[in-house]
Amino acid sequence: MLHYIPQSSKINPVYIIGAGGIINAAHLPAYKIAGFNVQGIYDIDNAKAIATAANFNVPHVFTSVADMVAHAPANAIFDVAVPGSQTIALLNELPQGATVLLQKPMGENYSEAKKILQLTQQKKMLAGINFQLRYAPYILAAKELINKNLLGELNDIEVNVNVYTPWHIWDFLQAAPRVEILYHSIHYIDLVRNLLGNPNSMYAKTTKHPSMPQLASVRSNIIMDYGDMIRANILTNHCHNYGTPKQQSYIKIEGSKGAVIINFGALINYPRGEADSFEYILLEEGAVPQWQQMQIEGSWFPHAFIGSMDQMMLAAEGKIVTPDNSVEDCVHTMACMEAAYESSERGGVVPPL
Repeated sequence: MLHYIPQSSKINPVYIIGAGGIINAAHLPAYKIAGFNVQGIYDIDNAKAIATAANFNVPHVFTSVADMVAHAPANAIFDVAVPGSQTIALLNELPQGATVLLQKPMGENYSEAKKILQLTQQKKMLAGINFQLRYAPYILAAKELINKNLLGELNDIEVNVNVYTPWHIWDFLQAAPRVEILYHSIHYIDLVRNLLGNPNSMYAKTTKHPSMPQLASVRSNIIMDYGDMIRANILTNHCHNYGTPKQQSYIKIEGSKGAVIINFGALINYPRGEADSFEYILLEEGAVPQWQQMQIEGSWFPHAFIGSMDQMMLAAEGKIVTPDNSVEDCVHTMACMEAAYESSERGGVVPPL
């Protein structure tokens, strides 16, 4: 199974705003693999932009967003990777009708997400959000089985993450009022939405940890309610600091005719990571069920980032009406995230005495 293969002509030049870790570790490596045409980069720290440009042969380094906008042609795609709190101000600096791929999350909360949606629509932008787990190679493989109806009707999705995440490497999170769901589990919420549609409701409890008291919640239990016949659960613990043997991170998808278990290693021993695995089983009448392995080329990082950008290019070229990851779709992921936090704050039902 190959990773995401771009379907666009790849002629739209890409202009990157931000030169932080995610750009260097995922965006630019992915675009190099895909053969996308990256033409410029800007960062508030010019030295970082210069270093990144040198590492990835980006021809132009800009000292301001205004300079970048003045230089960029009409068919440019702006790839924005700044903290969510800065997104609205930056969108105001970009031209009317621009094509824009925004790094997730879509603002810091649902209120900001709605403002981003409104602003992009007012400026007639073609805008998408980089919820890239949708395009991870192993997710594409699972979707292929689903689309061929080999798994049957989906009835169970479970994401289980039990790892140690060194949150200290992201300075801005130390004072952030929200951490785990907004910056991590939101990927899984978006994935479940992408597979099952919008849920009826959300149940959640997100908690802090004694070893990281300065941080907001870093562990979450999330239930996405799809009625009485479908279970969709997300369970995360980022504080399992007991070595790697018992760390795990998997996505399990079950249907009436088969199932998939994806062990994704990117989160284990982070940031080094471990290998992924993809196992599946297809039920056949009269046959003993047997699990099989599928070899997957590529992983979440960096290969999934190809899909997010290619969707924007396809829409910009008019080959599709709207990108799969459009702001109009992804605002629903932000609504689910907000509902999860509200559920956590309200608390559970107190047992009667």
